[in-house]
Amino acid sequence: MPPPPQTTQGGSTFDKMKMGAIMGTGVGLTIGLIFGGVSILSRGPGPRGTIATLGQYMASSAATFGFFMSIGSVIRTDSRYALPPHLEAARRNLRVEIMDKRN
Repeated sequence: MPPPPQTTQGGSTFDKMKMGAIMGTGVGLTIGLIFGGVSILSRGPGPRGTIATLGQYMASSAATFGFFMSIGSVIRTDSRYALPPHLEAARRNLRVEIMDKRN
C-alpha cells in the first residue's frame, strides 16, 4: 500500500487560529490548575472559597494562553514555510541563482 500523499496545507488560517486557541486553552487550564492549587495550598483560598479561587486562576490562565497561542499560530501560518510546494521550489531556485551570481 503506498503512503498517503504529503500536503503542506493544514487548513485555512482561521482553522489554524482556532486550533492554536484550543491548544492554548488546554495548556492554560492545566497551568492554572497547578499554580492555583499551589497558591491555595500555600496562602489559603481567600474569602471567595477554594473552588471560586481555583476557577479564577484556571480561567485567566486559559484565556491568556489561548489568546497568545492563536496569535502565534496565525503568525506561523503567514511565514515563508506556509507557501505551496511549487512556490517554495521557485523561491529556492531564485535564491540559488542569486547566490551563484555573487561569486
